[in-house]
Amino acid sequence: LSESGVPQLVQPMIWDYAADIDVEGKVQLIEKYRRCGFSKVWFASAFKGATGANQSLTLTGHHLRNQLQWLQVASRSPGDVLEGIALTGWQRYDHFSVLCELLPVAIPSLAVCLQTLKNGGYSEKVKENVENLLGMSNLEIDTFMR
Repeated sequence: LSESGVPQLVQPMIWDYAADIDVEGKVQLIEKYRRCGFSKVWFASAFKGATGANQSLTLTGHHLRNQLQWLQVASRSPGDVLEGIALTGWQRYDHFSVLCELLPVAIPSLAVCLQTLKNGGYSEKVKENVENLLGMSNLEIDTFMR
């Protein structure tokens, strides 16, 4: 792979939307990419649309835990390897499927995920900031919000 010249042309993106990703496995994968000559990698997480084709409401806690896991991967990786993170929001699982988790119901999850990534973690301060930004009195993380 390194002899092909590909590592000088592209940057790999590692996708995982699980709430319990294999942090050590991801760190090892990044090291394998580095040994092949890739100087930068991207991560891909999700704020909605990654928990089931028939999902209509967003479980913010699942996506929050996914961001926290990616932050762990980033902290255990060489400081110069991460180019960025793509925070995805899938609308459907394939072109023949119905839409899932429309954006309006996922805005709290998007805000939580963005603030968590921006602040390097989730805290009461982050929660309060999201509540203030969205004009919410009580942000629910582990239940479906109304």
